[in-house]
This record gives sequence, structure tokens and C-alpha cells, in this order.
Amino acid sequence: MTRKAYTPRQRYPKAKLTSINVNYIHPRSPWTAAWWSMAIPGFGHVMLGRYFTGSLLIIWEFLINLKGHVNLGILYTFLGRFDQAREAVDPRWLLFYCGVFVFAVWDSYRCAVDFKNLSFLGDHDGYYTSEPLVIGLAINYLDKRTPWVGAVSSLFMPGLGHLYAGKLVMGVYILTFWTAISYFSHLLEGLVYTFTGGFSQALTVVDPEWLLFLPSIYGFVIYDAYSSVIEHNKLFKEEQSWFFKENYQDPGFDMPF
Repeated sequence: MTRKAYTPRQRYPKAKLTSINVNYIHPRSPWTAAWWSMAIPGFGHVMLGRYFTGSLLIIWEFLINLKGHVNLGILYTFLGRFDQAREAVDPRWLLFYCGVFVFAVWDSYRCAVDFKNLSFLGDHDGYYTSEPLVIGLAINYLDKRTPWVGAVSSLFMPGLGHLYAGKLVMGVYILTFWTAISYFSHLLEGLVYTFTGGFSQALTVVDPEWLLFLPSIYGFVIYDAYSSVIEHNKLFKEEQSWFFKENYQDPGFDMPF
């Protein structure tokens, strides 16, 4: 039986382009991944492209946080109302929070280190991605895009910046969470009262437990959309570089390094 020839370029793929998503491995600071996992467990994994693990941790964060009234305890602590903070939190749920929180921070840091190593191996072995994909519902392709457009789009509506970066899965995911949190926190009602001068009504109508999720989500989506577009552009240039090497460069060319 004839054995199939081993092709080392396929051992460490760096990117995968599908009709609805672009997922790729590239160097990320482990401390950045750990930081976003501290903001909301799961964000560090989502930033690294581990959507399933990140989704489980984010759903866990919302469940335990709301059941244990963690955000409410944080709010009272910042206001100096320590007795109210102790009364607000539910220790039965709070003790669940600590272990998984520490795991999410540690695991996102570990994954970022591993992905950095895999990225370097992918650079050495070669590049692997897909051609532009066209199906009945979507078209996805690599091209040069503007990072600030991704950031500003996320500023107006979280999720739009990721749609701009070609990451439909992430964009729909963020839009869904943002819509749900805005609804349950009564954010839009609070904004209407604020813009019309009804500050006391705004304070009364908003739900602080849900509202305190929004700063972390806002900061993350703006940062991640901006960096995703930058990495998308790098992916576009690297894919072009490997295409020219594969199809036009003389194999006998003496590289200067």
C-alpha cells in the first residue's frame, strides 16, 4: 500500500476562513487574555478564538453573578456601604464564583502562551487558509480594512465591529448579549430620562446588577474589534506573501536569512 506523503505545512495551520467566520492563531499577550477574563470570565477565551469554551464561561458568569448578587455587592463596596454589600451577596452562590473565576483567568493565560508558540510554528511551517467563500447566505473574503471603523462601529453598537472584521459568529454573539443586557438593565429607558433631565427617574428605572455588566462588555468589544481588524489585515498580507512564494518564487532562490 502506498503511503501518503507527509506535508509539514498542514501540521500547524494558522487560519481558517469560512463563509461566516475568520478564525486564526496569532501572538497575543497572555496578560491581556488574563485581564479580559478578570473583567468577565470567558472574554479571554473568546478573544483567542475559543468560542465554545468562552460561551460556557460567560453563561456561567451571568448565572452565578446574578444569583449571588456579585455586581450589587461590588456596587455597595464602591459606595462604602460595606454592611449592605455583605447583606446583598449570597454566599451559597458566591463560593461557586471564586474557583471558576480563577480557572478562567489561568486557562486564558495558558492558552495565549500555547497559541503564541503555535503561531511561531505556523510561521515556520507555512501558511494555511481558504480561498474566498461564497454561499447562498454569505460571502466572506480577506482584504484590507480600517481598524478605526471596527472600533467606532462597536462604539455605536457592540457587535457591528466584528461583523465588519468578517467575524459573523462573534458579531451575532455580542449583539445578542448586548441586546439582552440592555433590555434587562433598562439602559435605553435610563438614557431617555437622562437626556430629558429626569436624573432621579433614570436612577430609579435602571437595574444596577445588569447595568454593571455593560462597562466590561463595551471596553472588550471596542478593543477586540479594533485588534481583530488589525490581525485581519496581517492575515491578508501573509496569505498574499505565501501565495507568491508558492506560485512565483524560484525554489532555488537563496534566501538572505
